[in-house]
Amino acid sequence: MRVKGRKYFVDSSGSGPALLLLHGFTGSAASWQALRQRLEDSHRVLALDLIGHGRSDKPASPALYQMESAAADIISLLDQLGIDRVHLLGYSMGGRLALYLALHFGARFDSLCLESSSPGLASAQQRDERRRRDNQLADRIEADGIAAFVDFWERLPLWNSQRRLPAALRQAQRRQRLSSDPRGLANSLRGMGTGVQPSLWRQLPALSLPTQLIVGAEDAKFQRINREMAKHIPQARLSVIPAAGHNAHLENPRLFHQQLRSFLQGL
Repeated sequence: MRVKGRKYFVDSSGSGPALLLLHGFTGSAASWQALRQRLEDSHRVLALDLIGHGRSDKPASPALYQMESAAADIISLLDQLGIDRVHLLGYSMGGRLALYLALHFGARFDSLCLESSSPGLASAQQRDERRRRDNQLADRIEADGIAAFVDFWERLPLWNSQRRLPAALRQAQRRQRLSSDPRGLANSLRGMGTGVQPSLWRQLPALSLPTQLIVGAEDAKFQRINREMAKHIPQARLSVIPAAGHNAHLENPRLFHQQLRSFLQGL
Protein backbone atom coordinates (compact mmCIF):
# COMPACT_ATOMS: atom_id res chain seq x y z
CA MET A 1 0.00 0.00 0.00
CA ARG A 2 1.13 3.57 -0.63
CA VAL A 3 0.64 6.86 1.21
CA LYS A 4 1.93 10.00 -0.52
CA GLY A 5 4.23 7.83 -2.60
CA ARG A 6 5.62 5.93 0.40
CA LYS A 7 5.23 2.16 0.45
CA TYR A 8 3.87 0.47 3.57
CA PHE A 9 3.61 -3.25 4.15
CA VAL A 10 0.36 -4.26 5.85
CA ASP A 11 -0.56 -7.88 6.55
CA SER A 12 -4.19 -8.75 7.26
CA SER A 13 -5.55 -12.06 8.55
CA GLY A 14 -8.49 -13.42 10.49
CA SER A 15 -12.02 -12.06 10.72
CA GLY A 16 -14.04 -10.03 13.18
CA PRO A 17 -13.46 -6.59 14.70
CA ALA A 18 -10.27 -4.99 13.38
CA LEU A 19 -7.17 -4.94 15.61
CA LEU A 20 -4.09 -2.98 14.50
CA LEU A 21 -0.66 -4.04 15.83
CA LEU A 22 2.30 -1.63 15.95
CA HIS A 23 5.71 -3.22 16.61
CA GLY A 24 8.76 -1.87 18.44
CA PHE A 25 12.10 -0.50 17.29
CA THR A 26 14.03 -3.05 15.13
CA GLY A 27 10.80 -5.08 14.78
CA SER A 28 8.33 -5.69 11.97
CA ALA A 29 4.89 -7.15 11.37
CA ALA A 30 6.51 -10.57 11.71
CA SER A 31 7.29 -9.79 15.37
CA TRP A 32 3.63 -10.47 16.17
CA GLN A 33 3.37 -13.88 14.48
CA ALA A 34 2.73 -15.99 17.58
CA LEU A 35 0.20 -13.55 19.04
CA ARG A 36 -1.59 -13.15 15.72
CA GLN A 37 -2.21 -16.87 15.54
CA ARG A 38 -3.99 -16.67 18.88
CA LEU A 39 -6.11 -13.67 17.82
CA GLU A 40 -7.20 -14.59 14.30
CA ASP A 41 -10.20 -16.61 15.46
CA SER A 42 -11.76 -13.52 17.02
CA HIS A 43 -10.36 -10.48 15.16
CA ARG A 44 -9.25 -9.20 11.81
CA VAL A 45 -5.61 -8.63 12.71
CA LEU A 46 -3.67 -5.95 10.84
CA ALA A 47 0.12 -6.02 11.31
CA LEU A 48 2.00 -3.05 9.90
CA ASP A 49 5.70 -2.53 9.16
CA LEU A 50 6.33 0.97 10.52
CA ILE A 51 8.26 3.40 8.36
CA GLY A 52 11.96 2.50 8.27
CA HIS A 53 11.27 -1.12 9.22
CA GLY A 54 10.61 -4.42 7.49
CA ARG A 55 9.19 -4.16 3.99
CA SER A 56 8.02 -0.56 4.35
CA ASP A 57 10.00 2.31 2.80
CA LYS A 58 13.10 3.83 4.41
CA PRO A 59 13.04 7.46 3.25
CA ALA A 60 16.09 9.68 3.60
CA SER A 61 14.34 12.48 5.49
CA PRO A 62 14.00 12.00 9.27
CA ALA A 63 10.99 14.35 9.18
CA LEU A 64 8.92 11.58 7.56
CA TYR A 65 9.56 9.37 10.60
CA GLN A 66 8.27 11.93 13.10
CA MET A 67 5.26 10.90 15.11
CA GLU A 68 2.95 13.42 13.48
CA SER A 69 3.82 12.18 10.00
CA ALA A 70 3.78 8.47 10.88
CA ALA A 71 0.40 8.82 12.62
CA ALA A 72 -1.13 10.66 9.65
CA ASP A 73 0.14 7.90 7.35
CA ILE A 74 -1.53 5.23 9.49
CA ILE A 75 -4.85 7.07 9.39
CA SER A 76 -4.52 7.25 5.58
CA LEU A 77 -3.86 3.50 5.47
CA LEU A 78 -7.00 2.83 7.52
CA ASP A 79 -8.95 5.02 5.10
CA GLN A 80 -7.63 3.04 2.14
CA LEU A 81 -8.59 -0.21 3.86
CA GLY A 82 -12.09 1.12 4.51
CA ILE A 83 -11.73 0.72 8.27
CA ASP A 84 -13.55 3.40 10.27
CA ARG A 85 -12.74 2.12 13.74
CA VAL A 86 -10.16 -0.33 15.06
CA HIS A 87 -8.73 -1.66 18.30
CA LEU A 88 -5.10 -0.59 18.73
CA LEU A 89 -2.14 -2.44 20.30
CA GLY A 90 1.37 -0.98 20.36
CA TYR A 91 4.60 -2.32 21.83
CA SER A 92 7.44 -0.06 23.06
CA MET A 93 8.11 2.43 20.22
CA GLY A 94 4.89 1.27 18.57
CA GLY A 95 3.13 1.91 21.87
CA ARG A 96 4.35 5.49 21.96
CA LEU A 97 2.98 5.94 18.45
CA ALA A 98 -0.26 4.19 19.42
CA LEU A 99 -0.73 6.56 22.35
CA TYR A 100 -0.19 9.56 20.06
CA LEU A 101 -2.79 8.15 17.63
CA ALA A 102 -5.31 7.56 20.41
CA LEU A 103 -4.90 11.10 21.74
CA HIS A 104 -5.05 12.84 18.34
CA PHE A 105 -7.42 10.57 16.38
CA GLY A 106 -9.48 9.06 19.18
CA ALA A 107 -12.64 8.77 17.09
CA ARG A 108 -10.95 6.13 14.93
CA PHE A 109 -10.24 3.70 17.76
CA ASP A 110 -12.37 1.49 19.98
CA SER A 111 -9.72 0.66 22.56
CA LEU A 112 -6.02 1.01 23.30
CA CYS A 113 -3.52 -1.53 24.61
CA LEU A 114 0.01 -0.37 25.38
CA GLU A 115 2.78 -2.88 26.07
CA SER A 116 5.98 -1.64 27.73
CA SER A 117 5.36 1.88 26.50
CA SER A 118 5.51 5.46 27.75
CA PRO A 119 4.18 8.96 27.02
CA GLY A 120 7.73 10.18 26.37
CA LEU A 121 9.94 12.26 28.66
CA ALA A 122 8.41 14.97 30.81
CA SER A 123 11.21 17.53 30.98
CA ALA A 124 13.01 19.41 28.20
CA GLN A 125 16.35 18.54 29.80
CA GLN A 126 15.56 14.82 29.69
CA ARG A 127 14.45 15.09 26.07
CA ASP A 128 17.59 16.98 25.06
CA GLU A 129 19.86 14.38 26.64
CA ARG A 130 17.95 11.46 25.14
CA ARG A 131 17.90 13.12 21.71
CA ARG A 132 21.67 13.55 21.88
CA ARG A 133 22.19 9.88 22.73
CA ASP A 134 19.72 8.69 20.06
CA ASN A 135 21.45 10.79 17.41
CA GLN A 136 24.81 9.34 18.44
CA LEU A 137 23.40 5.83 18.14
CA ALA A 138 21.87 6.64 14.75
CA ASP A 139 25.26 7.83 13.48
CA ARG A 140 26.83 4.68 14.88
CA ILE A 141 24.35 2.42 13.08
CA GLU A 142 25.12 4.05 9.74
CA ALA A 143 28.88 4.04 10.33
CA ASP A 144 29.34 0.54 11.75
CA GLY A 145 26.51 -1.38 10.07
CA ILE A 146 23.63 -3.53 11.26
CA ALA A 147 25.62 -6.52 12.56
CA ALA A 148 27.67 -4.40 14.95
CA PHE A 149 24.54 -2.56 16.10
CA VAL A 150 22.60 -5.78 16.75
CA ASP A 151 25.51 -7.15 18.80
CA PHE A 152 25.40 -3.95 20.90
CA TRP A 153 21.60 -3.89 21.10
CA GLU A 154 21.25 -7.47 22.29
CA ARG A 155 23.74 -6.90 25.11
CA LEU A 156 21.59 -4.18 26.70
CA PRO A 157 20.32 -5.06 30.22
CA LEU A 158 16.79 -4.45 28.90
CA TRP A 159 16.94 -7.90 27.25
CA ASN A 160 18.46 -9.90 30.13
CA SER A 161 15.19 -11.75 30.71
CA GLN A 162 15.30 -13.11 27.15
CA ARG A 163 18.38 -15.20 27.83
CA ARG A 164 16.16 -18.02 29.04
CA LEU A 165 14.13 -18.12 25.82
CA PRO A 166 14.60 -21.16 23.58
CA ALA A 167 17.64 -20.79 21.33
CA ALA A 168 15.52 -21.09 18.17
CA LEU A 169 13.32 -18.19 19.25
CA ARG A 170 16.30 -15.97 20.08
CA GLN A 171 17.94 -16.84 16.78
CA ALA A 172 14.77 -16.00 14.84
CA GLN A 173 14.57 -12.61 16.56
CA ARG A 174 18.25 -11.97 15.80
CA ARG A 175 17.76 -12.83 12.11
CA GLN A 176 14.86 -10.39 11.96
CA ARG A 177 16.96 -7.63 13.53
CA LEU A 178 19.88 -8.34 11.21
CA SER A 179 17.57 -7.91 8.21
CA SER A 180 16.97 -4.27 9.21
CA ASP A 181 18.12 -1.41 7.00
CA PRO A 182 20.74 0.91 8.59
CA ARG A 183 19.18 4.09 7.23
CA GLY A 184 15.71 3.02 8.31
CA LEU A 185 16.72 2.37 11.91
CA ALA A 186 18.93 5.45 12.11
CA ASN A 187 16.20 7.76 10.85
CA SER A 188 13.64 6.08 13.09
CA LEU A 189 15.78 7.13 16.06
CA ARG A 190 16.23 10.64 14.67
CA GLY A 191 12.55 11.11 13.87
CA MET A 192 10.62 9.00 16.41
CA GLY A 193 13.06 8.48 19.26
CA THR A 194 11.90 9.14 22.81
CA GLY A 195 13.92 12.37 22.94
CA VAL A 196 12.37 13.94 19.85
CA GLN A 197 8.75 12.84 20.29
CA PRO A 198 6.36 15.30 21.97
CA SER A 199 5.76 14.55 25.63
CA LEU A 200 2.23 13.23 26.10
CA TRP A 201 2.09 13.17 29.91
CA ARG A 202 -0.15 16.23 30.25
CA GLN A 203 -2.62 14.86 27.70
CA LEU A 204 -3.20 11.54 29.48
CA PRO A 205 -6.27 12.74 31.48
CA ALA A 206 -7.96 13.54 28.16
CA LEU A 207 -7.62 9.95 26.89
CA SER A 208 -11.19 8.71 26.71
CA LEU A 209 -10.59 5.19 25.34
CA PRO A 210 -10.67 2.04 27.44
CA THR A 211 -6.95 1.42 27.96
CA GLN A 212 -5.01 -1.68 28.92
CA LEU A 213 -1.42 -1.21 30.11
CA ILE A 214 0.79 -4.32 30.08
CA VAL A 215 4.32 -4.65 31.43
CA GLY A 216 6.63 -7.51 32.33
CA ALA A 217 7.32 -8.22 35.99
CA GLU A 218 11.07 -8.15 35.30
CA ASP A 219 11.00 -4.72 33.62
CA ALA A 220 11.27 -2.44 36.67
CA LYS A 221 11.70 0.79 34.70
CA PHE A 222 8.52 0.39 32.66
CA GLN A 223 6.58 -0.88 35.65
CA ARG A 224 7.29 2.47 37.33
CA ILE A 225 6.32 4.42 34.20
CA ASN A 226 3.10 2.49 33.66
CA ARG A 227 2.00 2.68 37.29
CA GLU A 228 2.29 6.45 36.97
CA MET A 229 0.44 6.42 33.64
CA ALA A 230 -2.39 4.42 35.19
CA LYS A 231 -2.95 7.23 37.71
CA HIS A 232 -3.64 9.74 34.93
CA ILE A 233 -5.60 7.75 32.31
CA PRO A 234 -9.31 7.69 33.26
CA GLN A 235 -10.16 4.19 31.97
CA ALA A 236 -6.79 2.47 32.44
CA ARG A 237 -6.10 -0.91 33.94
CA LEU A 238 -2.58 -2.25 34.49
CA SER A 239 -1.50 -5.88 34.12
CA VAL A 240 1.94 -7.15 35.15
CA ILE A 241 2.98 -10.32 33.33
CA PRO A 242 5.13 -12.70 35.40
CA ALA A 243 8.24 -14.36 33.96
CA ALA A 244 8.63 -11.60 31.38
CA GLY A 245 10.73 -8.51 30.80
CA HIS A 246 10.31 -5.72 28.27
CA ASN A 247 8.83 -7.89 25.50
CA ALA A 248 6.06 -9.68 27.38
CA HIS A 249 4.23 -10.88 24.25
CA LEU A 250 7.37 -12.78 23.22
CA GLU A 251 8.53 -13.97 26.63
CA ASN A 252 5.18 -15.08 28.09
CA PRO A 253 2.80 -15.26 25.11
CA ARG A 254 0.12 -17.32 26.83
CA LEU A 255 -0.43 -14.95 29.75
CA PHE A 256 -0.06 -11.89 27.52
CA HIS A 257 -2.80 -13.21 25.24
CA GLN A 258 -5.01 -14.01 28.22
CA GLN A 259 -4.76 -10.42 29.47
CA LEU A 260 -5.36 -8.95 26.04
CA ARG A 261 -8.32 -11.19 25.29
CA SER A 262 -9.86 -10.52 28.70
CA PHE A 263 -9.56 -6.80 28.05
CA LEU A 264 -11.08 -6.98 24.56
CA GLN A 265 -13.91 -9.29 25.63
CA GLY A 266 -14.77 -7.01 28.54
CA LEU A 267 -15.32 -3.93 26.40
